[in-house]
Formats: sequence, structure tokens, C-alpha cells
Amino acid sequence: MSNNEIPKDYDHSQEDELQTLWQKKNLYRFIGDGTKPTYIIDTPPPYPTGKLHMGHVLNWVYMDIIARYKRMNNYDVLFPQGWDCHGLPTEVKVEEIHDIKKNDVSRETFRKYCIDLTHENIEKMQIQMQKMGYSQDWDHEYITMLDENKMRTQLSFLKLYDQDMIYQDIHPINWCPRCETAIAFAEVEYSDNTTKLNYVNFPSTDGDGNVTIATTRPELLCACVAVVVHPDDERYTYLHGKTLTLPIYERQVKVITDESVDPEYGTGAVMICTFGDKTDVEWVTRYDLDVINAIDEKGNMEEVAGKYSGMAIKECRAAIIEDLTDLGYLIKQEDVDQNVGLCWRCKTPIEIMTKKQWFVAASKMSEDIIEQAKAMRWVPEHMYQRLENWTNSMDWDWCISRQRIFATPIPVWYCDDCHNVVLPSEEQLPVDPTVDQPDHACSCGCTHFTPEEDVLDTWMDSSITPLTIADWPNPGWENIYPATLRPQGHDIIRTWAFYTILRCYALTDEKPFDEIMVNGMVFGEDGHKMSKSLGNVIAPEEVIEEYGADALRLWAANSTPGSDVPFGWKDIKHAYKFLRKFWNAFRFISMNLDDETPDELTSNNIIDRWLLSKLNRLNKTVTNAFEEYNFAKAEQAIYDFVWHDFCDEYIEAVKYRLYDELDTTADAKYTLKHTIETVLKLMAPITPFFADSVNGYLGNTSEDLHIGGWPEINEELISDDIELIGSYAIDIIDELRRYKSSHGIALNQPLTTVNIYTQDIDKVEATVDDIKNTNRVENMAVFEGKPDLQEKVIEVEPVMSVIGPEFKGDAKKIISYIQSTDASVIAQQLEDNGYVDVDGIRFTDEHITKKSELLSETGEVVDILKTPNMNVILEVQK
Repeated sequence: MSNNEIPKDYDHSQEDELQTLWQKKNLYRFIGDGTKPTYIIDTPPPYPTGKLHMGHVLNWVYMDIIARYKRMNNYDVLFPQGWDCHGLPTEVKVEEIHDIKKNDVSRETFRKYCIDLTHENIEKMQIQMQKMGYSQDWDHEYITMLDENKMRTQLSFLKLYDQDMIYQDIHPINWCPRCETAIAFAEVEYSDNTTKLNYVNFPSTDGDGNVTIATTRPELLCACVAVVVHPDDERYTYLHGKTLTLPIYERQVKVITDESVDPEYGTGAVMICTFGDKTDVEWVTRYDLDVINAIDEKGNMEEVAGKYSGMAIKECRAAIIEDLTDLGYLIKQEDVDQNVGLCWRCKTPIEIMTKKQWFVAASKMSEDIIEQAKAMRWVPEHMYQRLENWTNSMDWDWCISRQRIFATPIPVWYCDDCHNVVLPSEEQLPVDPTVDQPDHACSCGCTHFTPEEDVLDTWMDSSITPLTIADWPNPGWENIYPATLRPQGHDIIRTWAFYTILRCYALTDEKPFDEIMVNGMVFGEDGHKMSKSLGNVIAPEEVIEEYGADALRLWAANSTPGSDVPFGWKDIKHAYKFLRKFWNAFRFISMNLDDETPDELTSNNIIDRWLLSKLNRLNKTVTNAFEEYNFAKAEQAIYDFVWHDFCDEYIEAVKYRLYDELDTTADAKYTLKHTIETVLKLMAPITPFFADSVNGYLGNTSEDLHIGGWPEINEELISDDIELIGSYAIDIIDELRRYKSSHGIALNQPLTTVNIYTQDIDKVEATVDDIKNTNRVENMAVFEGKPDLQEKVIEVEPVMSVIGPEFKGDAKKIISYIQSTDASVIAQQLEDNGYVDVDGIRFTDEHITKKSELLSETGEVVDILKTPNMNVILEVQK
């Protein structure tokens, strides 16, 4: 190896070259032949938006670290990449690009638009992922919109239908007026805002006054089916069993009582309307009340709203408030905080509507889901509680039908004669009922069918990913199921984690994965979650272009699962600075390595042993940290060792052995090379580009590093005693280097004499040659105890600001005496008497400043130093 071949500075532009090499060599392929233990990662399939964001970077760096670490430990790793293509995100984007709504063109045309966009975006994201150094096995890529995956989703539908786990029913569901589709309860996001609480008088039907109700949804007056009060609320006891008349609509509604009413909210009298919120649904069900549909699928008022029919919700609300005011029904308004349910994709406020939909009977499996979740390892552990809380809080089953187009079709027809559900055979899958016909007649003999036009929730595709990557139901799938690890964000525990446990357990009677690792969210430098609307988004390619992918990976790895992670340019710059420091150290070392560098130690030099002990201790720390998925601990340990122990301490301590051919020079070379190679292996899961680049200059291959290359821990080299002795040496070497620097002495300039005083003579003497030669000291001795020193005052100066005000007219006399008298004489008088007498006028220490020097017992002028860590005193003679 020639140092001339190595670039002067670390060049991250070679990252693309290395990724191309890795792909060409197919380094990361999953073999699956049973010759190695398997490690299966249930990789999250992202929506193909065409652009990686920092959340992707964080999540995939975690996965990639684990995949690389496991491969280096001789696991056969399946790290697939999937794409969750279907659903609202793609459709909304297509509508935006083509300036259409889904029904403005044929289903076939709209679907084609979606497919084309998806393929285009997948291609972009594949390139971006490779630029990040992710080591997926692209031979195991899956795309949910392809037939083989639609078949798998539809097959799971048939099997769960046969188990009575899927059913069709008329039921209140969450509806997005913008997307014109049902959404699952788990897909509703909540946002705090302030709205108006409107106080409206409802006249008593018998003419006995008015009852004031408080509502935030006056536009739903037309759908009011009752008024409810608390049975113990004495204000309304007289109303029990009576009726009230709706303002404007003049329709009568009953007054009912229910203990769940909060008498302190508003007026304590609440209107039940179908449906304002989830509580309305509960009351309507409990008291078998009528259901009045007031809002249509596009978010406009129905005919039952009377004169407000056809208005948008907000328009109707404003109009009805105006009319209630004019008619004298609205008596006041006040601001109130409210938690509004929004569509997870387009952020439109959701409405609750009664629709005929398809459901998975999630409530049947609540206990099973919790039991399986408890059997998994959760990282961090407390994230399990989110899953349990969500499972126990579910009141509605999972609505899986969607009124969209680009998704896996629901494999169902309806018989035109008996109207029963007709399912395809398994052999016919995948099917599109709007295009295909069943391959058999209905049980009643009819061969004419009406297709189901609704499609499946996209979570129906992605919640069987452990089965997808195992190639279920094809032979051999059991060998790859369950997955070892499910990595995912904490924001989708109630969707992806919950649905996957539900579906996969229902289909296999086994949990879908052994471990689940939950990552946090990425925050911008302003302290808020990264968001386009806040303008705090940093694109990964911005970082990669200037600092390379490994610097970005170091930022991501310096965190722990479950915690939200702030992005900071300063962290990226620090990471890049670390890589450059290590590169410069490697480049310096490379000048001193040759073909004669030994493969093992030949002597017992303490400094070498000190570093190798720390190196093996580092190996233990990093290994344990990776096993615990504590990436920040692993990275920080590597940082500290490389930056301080290796670069700042060891390299400086052995330079003299490299410059001169000594008996221990070969061991220094071995230690340097072995340390670099070991640290590169420890770094490889986090910084694969950097590690492989340096590794290549050392004459090793990518296979040597990335496959089975994890370094073994040599317990015999770990020694507390050696580290303690080495720490004495390093502490003394550092202090002498600081001394030279602060006194303007070049590091290669000799010091005449250094005497070392310590309580541990044997420990210091064991490394005295290294201490002496590293700092170029001509004479060095080690003594027990403390040095015998004398202080000699060499200069005394009057303190004018004190002498003048105190002695006034006699000040000149004092000053003249101080300036004309030998400093040692003044110092002696002060020591003997505590003062100096000048013609009856006395001055003390407070009237002067003294400059002194220390003399050794031999009378030489010396400086005294004290090491910061090991309490060693150094007597230095320049």
C-alpha cells in the first residue's frame, strides 16, 4: 500500500461506487438453505411518494444497522423491501397531478394513472435508498399492486370470511367527505382547535318554557333524535318523559336520561344527533333511536336539512346560526376547545355516517392480540402498553371497505336472484369483480351477478407483510415465518402493529414476529416535527451531497428506539469531522505499515496492552449495545475510543516508536493495524461506506468486512490493571504535552528534566520509557511522595490603587522603598513579621504583588504540574 494512493482527505463522493460494487457482488442476498441461522426483518413497505424523508432515514438506518450486524455475525439475513402502493396517498396525488376527481375518468384510466405514478416513484426511491447505503435484498422486493400480492390479500380475505372473521353490515362508520370513502377508526387523527359553543333554546312541547342546549354542531339540528340529561340533575327533573320541539324544524323529540351526561358541560342538556360524534352512536344504539342522515358522501347537506339542502357543512352552519339568531332561539355563543377527528391523509374533518360496509371482527380477537403481543420483545418495552391500551379501547370493528379505485378489489359478487354473497375459488385469485365473473354458479344456480365495487383498505395488504415475505401460502413459507423483527414507528402501533398481529394470528395461529422495535419521529431544528407546512423539512439528499450518507447515518444512529430525534446540522458536521479525523489518523498510520507488520504481539509493552484492552472492552460494549438495539450507546463508545483513546492518546504515544526502529516498533505497527481493522468492523453497520473504503486500502475485500466479519472479543487482553497502569502513562503524557503547548515549546523540543512524584511508583515506572520518549525528556526519574520545593520571590511590585488612598503623602516613600529593595528581603520581612516597617510606616502583603519561582532541592528553577486524573505531581526543568 502506497500512501500516495490514499486521498489526502476523506472523499464521500466514492459512496455511489461502493454501493454499485455491493449490488454487483450481490453481497446482501438471502440464501435460505438452512446452513446459517436466519434473521428475518419484516421491513415496513412505505408509500411510494418518490422521495425519502428524514423519518425514512431514521427508521431504515436502524434496520440496516441490525441487518449488517447480523450478517457480520454469520446470520442468513432476509432484509426485503416492499412497497405499499394502494390507497389514498396515491389517489390523492393522481387527482392533484391530473386536476381530476376519481370519478371524472373511467376506473381503468384512473387506475392506470395510479400504476404509472407508483412505478415512477418506486424507481426514484430505490435510487435514494441505495445512496443511503441500505442493504436490502432486492431479489425479495414486493409491490402490493402486483397480481401475486393482490392474490395473497384476497386469499386472506376468503380464509377470514370462512372463519366468520369478516362480515358485512350496516353500521356507523368514519367517513371522509374529501376522499369520499370510509376510513377505519385507527386512521382518524385528532387535532385541537377552538370553536363556538352555541346555546340554543328548545321550546317545551307542552308550552312549559324552554330548555337550553349547548352544541358545537347546530347544522345537525335536522338530525336531532332526542335530548338527554342526567337523571339526578334537578334542573331537568320536570322534563323526564316529556318532549321538546326542535327550533326551525318544528319536530318533536323525546327527553331521555343517561348517567353518562356531564351536568357541568354547557347547560347539562345535550342533543343527540345522527351522528355528531361517537357518543351519539352509543346513545342511538343504547336507546334504539332513529337514524337520520343529514350529510351526504361529499359533505353537503341532505334534503332532510330543508332550506339548507345542498349547502356544504360550514356554509350550513353559518346560515343556521344566522337564522337561529334572527328567530330568537340562539341566546349566546362562547369559545370552547375541541378535539376534532381528521382524515389521516387529507386532514379533512371526518363525519360519522351509517353505511353498509365490510368489517373484520377485531373485537373477537382482543384477548388473542394482547396475549400474542405480550409474547413478543418490545423495544422499548413501554411501547407495548400503547398496543394494549388501543386494543382494550376499541368499540368498533375494523372497517375494511373503501369507496376508492386504486386498491385490491374486494373479491365478492352478489347473486342477482337470491342476493347472497358469492366468493371466487382460491384458484381463480386474483380477481376484479368489476371485470371478472365467478368461476362457478351461485348455490341457487344463478349465473348472473352484481360486482362489489368497493375495494379493500390498504392495511389489508400491508398487515400480512410477515406472510408476504415468507411467500405464503407457497410451500416452504413456514421456514421463514414468523419474522424475527418488526421495525416500525410509534405512530402506527394502533394500525400496522395491531392489524398485523390480528390478521397473521387469525391465519396461522402464531404470532407474526418475535420482536418489535419502535422508532420515534424526527423533529426539525425549530423543535417541531418536520412538516412541509412548517417549512422545517430537510431533504436527505441535501445532507448527502455535502457530507455523504455516512455522516447522515451517524446522526440517525446517535439515538435510541422509541425516542423522538431532533435534526441538527451541527450533529451532521460533527459526524463528518469524526470521519475526517479517523481518515487522517489512518492515512498517517498507513505510512508506517508495511508487509513486515506482524500478525500478533511479540512483546509486553504496556501502552500497546492498554489500547488492546480498551479495544476489546469497546468490542463488548458495542456488541451488547447492538444486541439491545441501543445504537446511540454503540456509536458514542466508538466515538470516544477513536477520538480520544486511539487518535489523541495512543497514536501520539507511539509516534517515537514509528520514527525510530526499536524493539517495540513492530508491536506498535501491529496494534495500530489491528485496532483500525477492528474499529472498522465495529463501525461497518453504521458507516458502511467509510468502513469499506478504508478496509479496501488495507488490502481487504468487501466480503471480508460485511459477511461474517464481526470481530471476536479476546477476554485475555482485557485487564483492569493494564488499563490502570496505562492511564497513569496517558495522564502524564497529556499533562506534559499541555505544558509544552501553553509555554510555546514545540512538541519535538526536548525537556531537560522531569521528576515524577506518585504513590504508585511501580505503575508509573512500568511505562516510564514511553512517557520519556513520547515527550522527548532527557532525564526522568520517579519518586514516592511529594517534591521538596522552595519558593523564591524574584519580584515585588507596589499596588498603587491601595497604597495611594491609604498612605496619601507617605505613598511615595513606600513605593520608593519597594522599588529599591531586594525582593527577597521584603519577602523575608513579611514572612518573619507580617509587615515591613519604613520609617515607622508599615505595609503588608495587601500592598504588594509578588512574583516567585520554585526551586528544586538542588536549587534548579522548576515548574510544578498536577495531572488531572491520576493525582501525579510533575517537577519540570526546562
